[in-house]
Amino acid sequence: MDRRSVLKVAGVVSAAATALVAMPRLAMAAYTEKAFKAKGGADALQNVYGANATTPSDQVKLKAPDIAENGAVVPVEVETDMQAESIAILIDGNPSPLALTADIPAGTKGLVKTRCRMGKTTNVTAVVKSGGKLYTASKEVKVTIGGCGG
Repeated sequence: MDRRSVLKVAGVVSAAATALVAMPRLAMAAYTEKAFKAKGGADALQNVYGANATTPSDQVKLKAPDIAENGAVVPVEVETDMQAESIAILIDGNPSPLALTADIPAGTKGLVKTRCRMGKTTNVTAVVKSGGKLYTASKEVKVTIGGCGG
């Protein structure tokens, strides 16, 4: 190998390393710190969507257990047949109610599954943004062993 080849390879490796270092920053570009630090669900929705007026809808399907034996890992699933732009999950009794926001690409099924921490028995609310409006479904989940320091 001559000097020129070595410099080309070094340049490619350097560009790849820079891209890998920048990747976490790109993935967190849409992170809304104010929304996740909000103390109430309405404030969190205002910070995420610019509005907090919601409409209950039977097209938003929220699956969560009636009783969670361990609040540290509560499975939550939100599904909708609407053309969802975004899905959020709020847990009213947690210190920070906003548990998750997910942008849904156009043409993609509106489905989100996760596991949440819950410190006590409280309402879990799914929020689906579709057509510029917010639609919700809620369910109370009873927690027997707290997950948020309980």
